[in-house]
Amino acid sequence: MNDDLLVQHLSDLLRKGNAHTTFDDAVKGVPIAKAGQRPEGAPHSPWELLEHMRLAQHDILKFSQGPGWVSPKWPEGYWPKSPKPKGAEEWRKSVRAFGADLAAFEKLLRKRAAEVEAPFAWGDGQTLLREALLIADHNAYHIGQLVLVRRLLGIW
Repeated sequence: MNDDLLVQHLSDLLRKGNAHTTFDDAVKGVPIAKAGQRPEGAPHSPWELLEHMRLAQHDILKFSQGPGWVSPKWPEGYWPKSPKPKGAEEWRKSVRAFGADLAAFEKLLRKRAAEVEAPFAWGDGQTLLREALLIADHNAYHIGQLVLVRRLLGIW
């Protein structure tokens, strides 16, 4: 497979959802009054899931960009401190930041298309391909959770 085609497939996997709901659809229209609610029996609110996806994706992006990035402490550095956002603007800011980081990762994929399978000079043998698949897998999992939480809250 040529590099450009592989990068296009990875970009589609990251953005389009293919067999899954997209991130944009999963976060669209969440009433701020419900964004911080945990449905009975569910461990996370929509806000916690959104912020967790944003924080994890940001970490993967920064790690993939080059050496020197220090990942947050697990698990507390990957989850928000509160189950609810401070308000609608904090929700929107998180959604925008998630989108900006995803766009930056896609730009990195295009820039390094010829070396997506080459191990980074830093890390433990990770590749850009592996990190793209990690983002896609992690986001798909939590987008599914977000859809379920929204269903349980009656906002899907």
